[in-house]
Amino acid sequence: MTGRYWVETLGCPKNQVDSDKLTGTLHDEGMAAAASPDEADVVVVNTCAFIESARQESVDAVLALAGAKAPGARLVVTGCMAERYGDELAAALPEVDLVAGFGVPVTLRPRPSPPRLDLLNLPRPPATAPWAYVKIAEGCDRRCGFCAIPSFRGPQRSRPVEAILEEVDALGAKEIVLVAQDLASYGRDVDGMGAGAIVGLVRAVAERARTRLLYLYPSDLTDELVDAIGDTGIPYFDLSLQHVSRPLLRRMRRWGDGQRFLRRIGDIRERWPDAAFRSNFIVGYPGETEADHDLLLSFLNEAELDWCGFFSYSAEEGTYAAGLDGAVEPALVGERLRELSEVQDALTARRRQMLIGAVVEVLVDRPGVGRSHREAPEIDGVVRIPGSLAVGDVVKVVVTGAEGPDLEAEAV
Repeated sequence: MTGRYWVETLGCPKNQVDSDKLTGTLHDEGMAAAASPDEADVVVVNTCAFIESARQESVDAVLALAGAKAPGARLVVTGCMAERYGDELAAALPEVDLVAGFGVPVTLRPRPSPPRLDLLNLPRPPATAPWAYVKIAEGCDRRCGFCAIPSFRGPQRSRPVEAILEEVDALGAKEIVLVAQDLASYGRDVDGMGAGAIVGLVRAVAERARTRLLYLYPSDLTDELVDAIGDTGIPYFDLSLQHVSRPLLRRMRRWGDGQRFLRRIGDIRERWPDAAFRSNFIVGYPGETEADHDLLLSFLNEAELDWCGFFSYSAEEGTYAAGLDGAVEPALVGERLRELSEVQDALTARRRQMLIGAVVEVLVDRPGVGRSHREAPEIDGVVRIPGSLAVGDVVKVVVTGAEGPDLEAEAV
């Protein structure tokens, strides 16, 4: 079958992997990528449904592409919104030709009843950048109070090590970014793999490429995993903390508190002084008090994380938190978000300024832009480098300046 496709991806890196799998399927059917949506025979929107703002962004993208696509082209909606709101979405968006959940292959080839597939097992094309995301598991066994993802992504399903390594080899990327909903729990759902499976996987992938991990639940960050991450040469720790107030974390059905997190971060810095840290925090979760907010501000100043994301709480249908009392006024949530962002922006800028004069090793992502171990692709700052450095090379540069989250550097 011939034709051209356009895939629009919204949401997190895990969605990007799903889009790559869909792209591989469309290529297998003889289709080619279109240069723009209006030149495609089929337009696919891979949606996000994590919070209300993400859902609205997805709907806006669908409507925009419905107006931009060529006459006669098919518009397909897949991803989290399709899985969570399939029939409802199809009824609300008559512009869409097909709403397909994760398990339904997006295809133009007619078939009476499409078999359900797992995107984890589909092939994907080689990486087009020097780095690539690799999803090592789907679903989640946790039941955090604010999160609806397990209700439509299902329980955790870990991929075999061999399949992951085959994908890593086929991608041909210099840096592999391992992603999953609950990365450190990899293998616990498979008899014979055990709780330490993630350590062996990280070491195996690191023999093939620079290796970075995203989304680590703090209670599962063992000494063995910390050392495995450090040994990769990319001591980057993306810790899913969500808050630091112990009572509020219990309301979130989460583990830990600020003091435990600080001790763990300090321990990692003793082992790996060059370690970089990222985390995300929910602001305005039901019951969050001014004292809870002050605790978070104090934690930020003490922890001195390199990167942070702050998100206003979104009530999700079917979650534990949706039935909790203690709603926080939106205006107060906005005020807290601004205060947290101002504090963290200053901390990030200071940590970047401290790197001036240092020699760092960067992967050249594209002409004039590189990343050291401190910067994950697409979400952190970058290192501005001479345009003459070859894309895909790993080179040493000296940091000459810093502006906000970004660094300026020259070749050594």
